[in-house]
Amino acid sequence: MPLTFTNALETGSLKDIRRIPKSDLHNHCLMGGRLSSIEKVYGKKLARFKPGTGSIQELNQWIAKVYRPVLLEYPEAFRKAVEAAFFQARSDGIKVLEMSIDIGFGSIFHIEPREIVSTLQNAHKTIAPEIDYRPELGFIRSQSIRKLLVNLEPYLDFNFFKSIDLYDDEFAQPIRNFREIFRFAKKSGLKCKAHAGEFDNADSVKEAVEELELDAVQHGIAAAGSSAVMQWLAGNNIQLNVCPASNIKLKRVRSYKTHPVRILFDHGIKVTINTDDVMVFGAGVSEQFRALYYSGLFTAKELDLIRKNGLS
Repeated sequence: MPLTFTNALETGSLKDIRRIPKSDLHNHCLMGGRLSSIEKVYGKKLARFKPGTGSIQELNQWIAKVYRPVLLEYPEAFRKAVEAAFFQARSDGIKVLEMSIDIGFGSIFHIEPREIVSTLQNAHKTIAPEIDYRPELGFIRSQSIRKLLVNLEPYLDFNFFKSIDLYDDEFAQPIRNFREIFRFAKKSGLKCKAHAGEFDNADSVKEAVEELELDAVQHGIAAAGSSAVMQWLAGNNIQLNVCPASNIKLKRVRSYKTHPVRILFDHGIKVTINTDDVMVFGAGVSEQFRALYYSGLFTAKELDLIRKNGLS
């Protein structure tokens, strides 16, 4: 009998779950691989991320103190981090990959956009050419719009990237401030995504979609707190790319068993399961599907439907 996703979940075999095609539509490239891959470049163990209150600022501090120095000090670290992300995706059975690279990385690591693009292209071609890779440009919410536009334009010349994503501190500045850059991106033919409702409330999810004319929302779990917002999202066919392991690690959710993705699903919202940052949160897509199943939150058939959402 051929292997199916439901069979793999029911037997609990992570190896078999990984063999079934899946998507990862919420993945930050330089933290998309296992930390062990970077440790091989560095030559020693790195301190693991240990959240206190579970804020995005704590994660940023870990990146600044632990991870960024490795990328700055070792010339090969950037390329190795990109390769690690593709290795992780391939090993997890990912067939559709929307993975972002921050438009500010070039200036931080003194790498030209052309080299960044070629590094992404080469890693995809040599490591995981079977993956439908849809490169994404990301940028943080605390930067000025002028600076973001200046950093964004050089990347568009390559006709390589398929989408954009706004992330980091949801409270840094009003979402409406980004209307100009999202209009510019949409006119350039890019799919528009943004982090919303990871730390803010349900209304912030609806506001982000309306202000930026989003095609999908990264996280969006706070929408579960409002029936009206969930009905609106479902009615407008807005997909939420949810990352359970990230939400639990950052203390937005207590456990898989209590994750609001169940509420979102029950209200007819199209949801997907994704990694966010494997390097930090330690769980691939397959591990999260298995955890959701064994927590009793979903049946195997329901999780198979969610899996197919990301592949459609």
